[in-house]
Amino acid sequence: QVHVVESGGGLVQPGGSLRLSCAATGSIFRMYSMYWYRQAPGNERELVAGISSGGITDYADSVKGRFTISRDNDKNAVYLQMNSLKPEDTAVYYCNAGGREHGSWGQGIQVTVSS
Repeated sequence: QVHVVESGGGLVQPGGSLRLSCAATGSIFRMYSMYWYRQAPGNERELVAGISSGGITDYADSVKGRFTISRDNDKNAVYLQMNSLKPEDTAVYYCNAGGREHGSWGQGIQVTVSS
């Protein structure tokens, strides 16, 4: 099983950028599809971006063109580069290994977009 830990969140002004990192343990990391989810207060947890073991990516419509997911299998890491951030991107962001139903979740990290 893969365990994941997020880092890189914080406070940023609208229009700014942040890069989230997800460090994973487990020698079979490269076999997992990896995801970033987010959850804002009062909202359900939603999928932000995903990357397959082969590097195929997918994004929520709300972040297309602004966010980029990538992975480094040699470092057991996944990244989420977030540009042109908006206040509505404010949420707790979660890294997930293996999918919503049966995957492993990190503890979450706060991203706040505010002036």
